[in-house]
Amino acid sequence: MDAELEGIPPVQPAVPQTDLSARRRFLLSRPSTLATRKQQAICVRRAHKMYGTTKSPNIILDGLNMTVPKGTIYGLLGASGCGKTTLLSCIVGRRRLNSGEIWVLGGRPGSRGSGVPGPRIGYMPQEVALYGEFTMRETLLYFGWVAGMKTQDIEDRTEFLLKLLNLPNGSKFVKNLSGGQQRRMSLAAALVHEPELLILDEPTVGVDPVLRQTIWDHLVDITKNGHTTVIITTHYIDETRQAHMIGLLRGGKMLAEESPDFLLNQYQCDSLESVFLKLSVLQNMGKRRRSSIAQEIVEQVTIPAISNPALDLSEEGTNAEISGEFGDNISMTSRGRDPLATELAPPLPPEEEVPTNWWYNLHVMNSNHLHALIWKNFLWMMRNVGVMLFIVGLPVVQIILFCFAIGHDPKGLQIAVSNHELTADMAENQYCPIEFGCNQTYLSCRYLNMLKNNKSIVIKYLKTDDEAYDEVKRGKAWGALVFSRNYTDALVDRVENTRFAEDGSIESSEINIRLDMSNQQISSLLYRDIQFTFFDFVRVMLSECDVNPKIGEVPVQYQPPIYGTNNPNFTDFAAPGVILTIIFFLSVAITSGAMLIDRNEGMLERCLVSGITGIEILFSQVTTQFSVMFCQTIFVLIFSFYIFNITIIGDIWLVLGLCIINGLCGMSFGFVIACAVDTERTATYVAMGSFLPIVMLCGIIWPIEGMYPLLQIFAYFLPLTKPTESLRSILQRGWGINNPVIYEGFISISVWVLVFLILTILLIKFKKG
Repeated sequence: MDAELEGIPPVQPAVPQTDLSARRRFLLSRPSTLATRKQQAICVRRAHKMYGTTKSPNIILDGLNMTVPKGTIYGLLGASGCGKTTLLSCIVGRRRLNSGEIWVLGGRPGSRGSGVPGPRIGYMPQEVALYGEFTMRETLLYFGWVAGMKTQDIEDRTEFLLKLLNLPNGSKFVKNLSGGQQRRMSLAAALVHEPELLILDEPTVGVDPVLRQTIWDHLVDITKNGHTTVIITTHYIDETRQAHMIGLLRGGKMLAEESPDFLLNQYQCDSLESVFLKLSVLQNMGKRRRSSIAQEIVEQVTIPAISNPALDLSEEGTNAEISGEFGDNISMTSRGRDPLATELAPPLPPEEEVPTNWWYNLHVMNSNHLHALIWKNFLWMMRNVGVMLFIVGLPVVQIILFCFAIGHDPKGLQIAVSNHELTADMAENQYCPIEFGCNQTYLSCRYLNMLKNNKSIVIKYLKTDDEAYDEVKRGKAWGALVFSRNYTDALVDRVENTRFAEDGSIESSEINIRLDMSNQQISSLLYRDIQFTFFDFVRVMLSECDVNPKIGEVPVQYQPPIYGTNNPNFTDFAAPGVILTIIFFLSVAITSGAMLIDRNEGMLERCLVSGITGIEILFSQVTTQFSVMFCQTIFVLIFSFYIFNITIIGDIWLVLGLCIINGLCGMSFGFVIACAVDTERTATYVAMGSFLPIVMLCGIIWPIEGMYPLLQIFAYFLPLTKPTESLRSILQRGWGINNPVIYEGFISISVWVLVFLILTILLIKFKKG
């Protein structure tokens, strides 16, 4: 390091800031330092980064310039919130600047000439960003495969790194390591493939001082040959004395960018913390010229010629005073900037030329990446057996609950009966005499007996009409039936005399019915059973008296239906939509959960920095999650059609194919949710918010033809509308793929799969800070 600093002259005398010509001569006469003599690895020019609105911006980087020579250790120092992590994220291409330029290893991040993202870079983020369910060896094996290393080489590097970083046996799970050990394990993951550029965000936090020195010795050692460049951020300022260059960052501005010894000599300090303090005071004077807090310190500082805009104390810079306390970000206006420093900032190097060919243009997925990703996903599933069993078993539980709970006729529906043909004792004892054959006595009892044999209805006899009605009003019964005193005689007279029957006989032969219509399903069932039972009662009576039973039937003859049965089962109607909904939304849950785990633990960003593309991540997730979804689908279909005997007339393979594509659509929708939101809670809200509209509008519980006309148009474009109609037609009509209703369902759900996958790729690629 001392050799690198050879030739640096003693501290130059201070130059008045108002003398721009003198400043120009001073800057141009300075010997080239390490940053200008060596080939560059990273260049940042005029970097601006802000969050929030234009009216109330939160400025993170404010016109920052930075140059990192190849083969050096560059210490990036600054307090929490000064912009270190944001700057590193921009360098590795995971965040975009609002303005400014970045050049890394041959080009702008993401360009073909740049080494970012890719295996040329090793990135250790601020969080641990590792899977707790993996062992240390498995973790390093994964990152080694991603970088294209051979397994034996990874094993050798693993042994070396475990020993170097004083880590326990490699078979220990990451989640069982202490906090400091996890940080060192994260560092090992960045070092495993010996990258050309190593970016470490606070790697020594919580590390033993002796081990911290060992890490620094290793970093110094790997940079000696000039092939490895290291950028390291740390809270321990004085440990960067071993760095070749340091950058002091405060308030989004670079206060200084020199070698540690040069800064110590320049500012006549014994420690880098003292240098940082003086530079911070100088920067603060640019905001508050007469700071009483810092005045005593400032008076003891010999102010050197300042070439950094963050330290501009000229009259122009003083006019850039901004309200706020010590350490606030500085405004991004042109005031307070040094035009001379901007003028003399060297331009970005040209982008490296990369040979192109047709194979490069077609190559969108790397086999090493896919192998590592698919292995990682399946290993995570194996380490979470309980979770996976729950995920696979949950749709089975749901379809069992549906088949047991939905579509069956209600039982034990109580009907209050006031039968005036009975005596008070008969009503009290719940006794109604029944005579069989062509017998014309107590016909009301014979009808009620047939009604009771329906098994859905329970008859309760009451003495008066008011008691029967009151039973309904109190919720004790679902309806009240009232028979007149001469019901039997009146009914016989009505049948035998027909048009000549007296009006009194016609009125007395009627059964007066009052139902509780508050529950549509139950009231419709009672309405149907009461009528159909009466038709059967008349048919039986006429047959037993040797009269053609058709005389008592309604002159409308229902032939066997073309599709379905005369008594449709609601289970058969709802089953297609329920099956598709279960598969769709459980696929949403498992894929969004898997992606969010990767994102929130930092693994997704770490993988993207290592060169894995959004398409590769998506393909690997589809591959692994498809196996789970396929098992769910098979179990759901087995329980639906072979255990609970839901009607199926069409081809079971068409059913299976439609359900699988529907599951893929749900997986794709889950990817979109995971990429669009930031937390599991928000993802849950989005999934729940989309569930109810899809269930209500896709014809699952109510026909689309019964909806408001404008709503019908919207409903037809939802993901499950056409597939539900197709599956219902396959199951109950037996239609094949050549029918428009069927293939339109396949086409609709396939288009949605493509739309969701494209959205996912775009969100992975472009959703950055």
